[in-house]
Amino acid sequence: MYHKPTERVLSVFTHLANWREGRTLTDLANSLNIPKSTISPILQEMVYQNYLYLDNQTNKYHIGITTHAIASYYDPLQEIFTHIQREMKNITAKTNEICQLGILEGPNVLYIAKEEPTSNLEIQIISYVGKLIPAYCTALGKSLLAGYDISQLKDLYPNGLLAQTENTITDINKLKKQLDNFSVENIFYEEEEVTPYLCCYATPINLHNNQRIALSISLPVFRVNETKKTLIKKLLLQAREKFNVINKELSV
Repeated sequence: MYHKPTERVLSVFTHLANWREGRTLTDLANSLNIPKSTISPILQEMVYQNYLYLDNQTNKYHIGITTHAIASYYDPLQEIFTHIQREMKNITAKTNEICQLGILEGPNVLYIAKEEPTSNLEIQIISYVGKLIPAYCTALGKSLLAGYDISQLKDLYPNGLLAQTENTITDINKLKKQLDNFSVENIFYEEEEVTPYLCCYATPINLHNNQRIALSISLPVFRVNETKKTLIKKLLLQAREKFNVINKELSV
């Protein structure tokens, strides 16, 4: 189900989450491709409800106190996210590739954290927290869709699977078969389904409150060899096992 006004409100949240210094009305309108006449009343209401804060000196919008209050409900998960961020740094250090964390947001995967390698690479992957991509064509998304049956997948994608590149799987039955095959090892993979010349490996993580997140490593296809592939899979599965242990401790 797609609701444009709601999508605009959510896009404001995800955009401002990446701009701690704030954004002006013009910045938001241009970046989100929303006319000023449309986004202005949205922002005014969000400020009135304290979901956003408007700095009258700079005319920049920031995340407001009500939003922070709602976010505080996730505090019980803060302990495990501290472990996850530490593990992401470890993975990035050992692979020299970008490591990302995502959750399922409707039919899309929402990127909620990332760690980038500190060394200079010939080709770097540009990504950002708050990015939304159709789940069916990403490794993160595939791992989060594991366990969905055909009926659930069709409900999630009533208009079918739209191609992002020539390599995107657009047959829902083929996607389901791939998800089942990947579930055996708990390593999910995509190659050039979202972006040409890039591939990604991911594994799902079940949290103690029945939420599900996924951890991934992305890299250019030319940097993949058997040694690196083995290392990536090993690190992802080790991280998954660590978080399973932590989840059990937190759920006691």
